[in-house]
Amino acid sequence: MTSDPWAAEAIDLDRADPLARYRDLFVGTDSSAWLVYFDGNSLGRPPKATADRLSRFVTDEWGGRLIRGWDESWMDLPFEIGDAIGRWVIGAAPGQTVVGDSTTVLLYKLLRCAFDAQLAADPARVEIVVDRDEFPTDRYLVEGIAAERGGRVRWIDSAHTPGGSAGRAGAASSGRGDDHAMGVDADALAAVVGPETAVVLLSHVAYRSGYLTDAAALTRTAHDAGALVLWDLCHSAGSVPVEADAWGFDLAVGCTYKYLSGGPGSPAFAYVAARRQAFLRQPIQGWMGAADVFAMGPAYLPATGMRRFLSGTPPILGMLAMQDSLAMIAEAGVPAIRAKSIALTGFAVRVSDALLAPLGVEVASPRDAALRGGHVTLSHPAMRDVTALLWSRDVIPDYRDPGGLRIGLSPLSTSFLETLHGLHAVSVALREITGA
Repeated sequence: MTSDPWAAEAIDLDRADPLARYRDLFVGTDSSAWLVYFDGNSLGRPPKATADRLSRFVTDEWGGRLIRGWDESWMDLPFEIGDAIGRWVIGAAPGQTVVGDSTTVLLYKLLRCAFDAQLAADPARVEIVVDRDEFPTDRYLVEGIAAERGGRVRWIDSAHTPGGSAGRAGAASSGRGDDHAMGVDADALAAVVGPETAVVLLSHVAYRSGYLTDAAALTRTAHDAGALVLWDLCHSAGSVPVEADAWGFDLAVGCTYKYLSGGPGSPAFAYVAARRQAFLRQPIQGWMGAADVFAMGPAYLPATGMRRFLSGTPPILGMLAMQDSLAMIAEAGVPAIRAKSIALTGFAVRVSDALLAPLGVEVASPRDAALRGGHVTLSHPAMRDVTALLWSRDVIPDYRDPGGLRIGLSPLSTSFLETLHGLHAVSVALREITGA
C-alpha cells in the first residue's frame, strides 16, 4: 500500500492528527497484525486503563470494602457519572443526567411518563410521533406504549437510503445518496405534529444512514405544537456535539457502549430537563427511586430530582469502564472529536468513491459533513456476504438491511490508515463475491 496515493494521504493525515495519541490508549490498536475495527458505532474499543480500574475495583472496593462500598461511594455513582456525561458529552448542567438501566428500559420510562403527563394535562394529546425507519427498539416501544395507554402512533415516512423521500412527498434523489433523502427534518416533522401530539421520539443520528438532524430546530418544531420531545442520542453521544440545555431538550436517552466505550451491555444514561422533572412520574416504581431509599415504607413516594427516574439497584460494575473514556473526551473536547470524525468520514467517502463506486457501491450517507454523523453506510446488494467474509479476515464493519455495510469510525481510537486498509479489504471481498 505504500505506493498507493491514498496511503500517502492517510499517512499525512495521521501525522497531522492532533488526536492521534489517543489511539494508543485503547486495547488492540498497537497489534502488529492489522485488525481493522469499523464498528465503533456499535461497541467501542476498551481503554487500556479500564483493565487496571476493574482489577482494582474487585480487589480494593468490592473485595476490601464489601457492603460498605454503597455508603462510601457506590450510591452516588449514577449521578456523578451522569453529571460527567452531562458536562462533557451532552451539554447539560448538573442534576439532569443519571446512569442506570438499559437503553430500552430508560426509553420506556421516559416515553411512558411523558405521554402520561401530556395526556393528563390535555386528553386530546393521544399521539406519539416516530420515524418509520427509527431504530427497532424505539418503534417497538412506541407501539407498545400506545397500545398500553390507549394512544395512537403517528408515523413519519422518511427515507434513509438513496432514492428516498425524506418524509416529503415528491422529493427527488439522484441515487448518489442525496443529503435531503437521509432522515427527518423540520418540514417533515411539522407535517405530522399538531394538537393531538403528546410526544415525539427522534434519533439525533439515524442508525442506518448516519444522517445528523438539526436537533434544535426539530425541538422547536415539536414545542410549537405543544409536544414534548424524547431524543435518542445513542449514535451521537461522544461523536457529535450535543447541547441538551441550549437546544431546549425535554428528555433524552443514550447508550454508553458505543463512543463512550463503556463495554458490552453497559448501562444507558437518561437526561430530564430540570424544568420537567417535578411533573413526570416514571412507571417502574422501584426502591432506588424512592424519596427515602432505606425507609422501606408501605407506600411509594418518588424522590425529587433525577433519583426519581431510577428503579432498581444501580449496575456499578457496568459503570466503571466509561469513566476512562469520559476522561479522554473531557481532555480532547467534543469539538476536536467532531473535527476528527468529519475528517475520517470524509476520507472514507472519497476513498469509497474511488475504489468502490466502480463496483456498484453507493454511499448511503450524507455527503455534506454538516449532515453526517460518525458513521458511513455503503450500499450494495452483496454487502451481507461481504461483511461475513470481512469478519473472517479481521476487518469488522457491521451490516444493516437493505444492503448496508456500516463503517463506524470512532475518532479517538481510529486512524486514517486503518480506515484505508479496511476499505481496500471491502474492495477485495466485494470483487471475490461478485466476480467483478
